[in-house]
Amino acid sequence: MAPNGPTTFDPNKVTVVYVLGGPGAGKGTQCTKLSKDLDFCHLSAGDLLRAEQNRDGSQFGELIRTCIREGSIVPKEVTSKLLENAMAAEIQSRSGHEWPDGKGRFLIDGFPRKMDQAFLFDEQVCPASLVIHFTTTEDVMLERLLERGKTSGREDDNIDSIRKRFRTYYEQTMPVIEHYSNLGKLVEIDSTKSIDTVYQETSAIIRKLLS
Repeated sequence: MAPNGPTTFDPNKVTVVYVLGGPGAGKGTQCTKLSKDLDFCHLSAGDLLRAEQNRDGSQFGELIRTCIREGSIVPKEVTSKLLENAMAAEIQSRSGHEWPDGKGRFLIDGFPRKMDQAFLFDEQVCPASLVIHFTTTEDVMLERLLERGKTSGREDDNIDSIRKRFRTYYEQTMPVIEHYSNLGKLVEIDSTKSIDTVYQETSAIIRKLLS
């Protein structure tokens, strides 16, 4: 869906790549590597929400905490505004040297997870140039998440929350994948392979986007 009016960021200057995939598909791992090599800022929607829920005085803290515990999706306005604020801060901090003239490159990890989030962000903040979807099996994702849960300290890295997150992903995020596929913006990558192999495939796609 095309924006109805001007977005917060000019899509001719700001490149947004959505990075989607089920819980444990490897989104964060790949984004960390890509941001270092290709001058992107990696914004994790989940990390921003977790930071906000723990911020003193946050009006959204309890709402976010409940959503994370239940494996449900935080209201679109909350996540979109946190991302918008983080993007503006990053563009400001890098202006004049790395990203002149209001330019910027963002990998947005784990967002949008619902159609209403996709429409809101694309229409009001900045439309995505590309959507990367990491695919793998539920067994692989479960194994990775349980292993991560041993050290992550994340309250949603437990078997009950993981199962809820899988259900939410299939019910609400797969329509988002189909939407961007229909727009010709989707690239799917099998993330069952080794981290380095997945990175080679992903970085080649993004380099092509930037060329």
